[in-house]
Amino acid sequence: MQVVVIGGGAAGFFGAIACAQANPKAQVMLLEKSNKLLAKVRVSGGGRCNVTHHCFEPAAFANFYPRGARQLKEAFKRFGAADTITWFEQRGVKLKAEADGRMFPLTDNSETIIHCLLHEAKRTGVQVRTNTGVTGIEPITGGSQQKYTLHLSSGQSITADKVLVCTGGNPKTTGYDWLRALGHPIQEPVPSLFTFNVPGSPFKELQGVSVPSARVRVAGQKLAYEGPLLITHWGYSGPAVLKLSAWGARLFHDQQYQFTILINWIPTLTEETLREHLQQYRQAHPQKVVATNPLFGLPQRLWKALAHLADIPAETKWAELPGKNTNKLVEALHRAPFEVKGKTTFKEEFVTCGGVDLSQVNMRTMESRLQPGLYFAGEVLDIDGITGGFNFQAAWTTGYLAGLAMAAAAD
Repeated sequence: MQVVVIGGGAAGFFGAIACAQANPKAQVMLLEKSNKLLAKVRVSGGGRCNVTHHCFEPAAFANFYPRGARQLKEAFKRFGAADTITWFEQRGVKLKAEADGRMFPLTDNSETIIHCLLHEAKRTGVQVRTNTGVTGIEPITGGSQQKYTLHLSSGQSITADKVLVCTGGNPKTTGYDWLRALGHPIQEPVPSLFTFNVPGSPFKELQGVSVPSARVRVAGQKLAYEGPLLITHWGYSGPAVLKLSAWGARLFHDQQYQFTILINWIPTLTEETLREHLQQYRQAHPQKVVATNPLFGLPQRLWKALAHLADIPAETKWAELPGKNTNKLVEALHRAPFEVKGKTTFKEEFVTCGGVDLSQVNMRTMESRLQPGLYFAGEVLDIDGITGGFNFQAAWTTGYLAGLAMAAAAD
């Protein structure tokens, strides 16, 4: 029984290993079009590999997926974050949780995860072939079970009894044409997890300044996210922006990445409480210069820029601050507006919103409802999570379930 896995990423390796381990009689071959295996694993988390997230309730875990949440709830009951931790630990790789819930190998090195997967693939007998792309899948009908001819980039072809597609997300809709040819509907791909470009930002010179918590809201929308925020030379980044970009991926695409964001630099305070704090500070320190005495734990450079945004002259003391400038300072602190004109996506770590429509995939087995013996796992599906280990967990889960299902079918 020949099983072919297309794609040498996280989902592909996990699916191939799961299949080979569950059914040693199956001949499992993994094909990767490039000469690099597990490329995203290598660069994830700044080279540390954010394996999963410290959350062990399936329904709660699924809430971190802008697309695929409902379908993943049951899948996570069968193989969730706790199972991922156990899987790696049983193979000598211990994971640790950081304060924000992200989980990394103890070594803080993605090569640890790569070595583990490569070793496990070899141990279970998975045949790995690089520089072998698949240009098309053709069903072979007529037998008792449907088989497939895989057309390779080399011009050759191979036959498979079961095929698992783990080719990842593709930013171009044409990248899914070979799957459309099999009758599978595709949700149009658009970028997810990107930073905001603000070319007219008055804060450009503050690149590198960050705050541990800010609330970023899209003007005119209910869409908002709170978390660490980083000022860059091109605009804004950090978890608050990246996660907001995931939830608003289709909206931002439809708006051609032209919209206004409102930043609340101190989301723990209501506007009323903020005004009270400013008034109390003014009464206690009337001779202090506004721009050079930061409040609320904000960085000095950011506070000075916010004061400038509120049209407060550099040497103005609190006792001299007019009411209109106080109002402007409140506005700058609570809902400073910035015009977003474009995005920046890091190609090595890009995540795509869109892919194979989940309605035509059995999420218990990851098998196509249209083509028996054809399976899907990972980002090729219309599934994507926010940052924090969620996209890798979806890859481990869907790859594992597909691997077990193929092993059982091949038995």
